[in-house]
Amino acid sequence: MVEVEVSADGEMGTAEEVAPFAKEQHKKGGDRLKTCLFGGLDGIITTFAVVAGAGGGGLSQGVVLVMGFSSLVADALSMGVGDALSSKSEGEVALRERQREEWELDNFPEGEVKEMVEIYEAKGLSHTDAELIVTTMAKYPKFFVDVMMRDELGMEPPDEDSKFDYLRSGLYCFTSFLICGSVPLIGYVAFMPLTNDQDVLFTISCALTMCTLFILGAIKSRFTLHTWWRSGLEVLFVGGACAATAYAIGMGVEAALEALHVTT
Repeated sequence: MVEVEVSADGEMGTAEEVAPFAKEQHKKGGDRLKTCLFGGLDGIITTFAVVAGAGGGGLSQGVVLVMGFSSLVADALSMGVGDALSSKSEGEVALRERQREEWELDNFPEGEVKEMVEIYEAKGLSHTDAELIVTTMAKYPKFFVDVMMRDELGMEPPDEDSKFDYLRSGLYCFTSFLICGSVPLIGYVAFMPLTNDQDVLFTISCALTMCTLFILGAIKSRFTLHTWWRSGLEVLFVGGACAATAYAIGMGVEAALEALHVTT
């Protein structure tokens, strides 16, 4: 990953300003960090929406906690399993496509070379340069197949040494969803011994959630060109909008039930 200097308005600097930062710094685990980050964002927004909806409906603290924790665990399991299965399927598809490209290179090398030359010509290279590059790469079959997967199929070659990475990916997603998703509920669990006021507990939960959303948004900025504060405010706004919608729906349902003389 290349790190560059970004100005306060989100614009990259000039070549002279960027040059000192243009040294490549490849960091392992970037994909895992991204999985944890977005799993955590999904967890906290989902759980807070449940809490806000229950609070807007005027439900008791006990009901809020039951709904919150049951939704948290169920959604975390769903997210973790879904992430693992999708990662596994993606890896299987990539492996199958790689085997197909290997077979085609072994049996029809001229056709594969011609195909790659046409791809590079479409990208703006001259026929002579494209042919020179492709024929040179074709001398190294494993490398050439990896290049074909990226440039022809738009797929990352499968990592044969990481066959069980999909399990780790699912575990990271599940754990981050569970940890971050529990933040809105901590406002109730931690402060219930001090007060039974529903409004106070809900306010504390809101405050903890808003702070965490801003922090997660600031961390998200490392994967975008936005500044940390802009990314933090963006995630805070989205999370707040989701919570406000859920709260309004809860209030509306409560009002409808009261009109129908149904007790909650």
